Amino acid sequence: MTVLLTVMDVLGHGLAIAGALVFAVAGIGLVTLPDPYTRISAVAKAAGIGVAFVVLGVVLMDPSWSTAAAGLLAIGLQLATSAIGGIAIGRAAVLSGHAFGEATDRSALDDLEMGDRA
Repeated sequence: MTVLLTVMDVLGHGLAIAGALVFAVAGIGLVTLPDPYTRISAVAKAAGIGVAFVVLGVVLMDPSWSTAAAGLLAIGLQLATSAIGGIAIGRAAVLSGHAFGEATDRSALDDLEMGDRA
């Protein structure tokens, strides 16, 4: 039983470190990406994936039914809210007229009038 717990501890720590690395890469993206839209994308992905890795790592380090239930609930809510939050912030940036970067594909918005975006 102790070998199984040791393996789960190692996997749990590995997932927690992977989640922290996802957050670090997103932080670098906030500084280096060219426009608000790509920055929002980086943060939304990091919020979903990074938190999921960290919480899953905690569940593996403390294996119990209550921890697993709380972890799955936290991961599900985080994935839902990070996606919705990223979309809402991106839409607000479009409506407020923030400029796109040169490499950003904005062809889906070219045919819309400002009134159609609301």
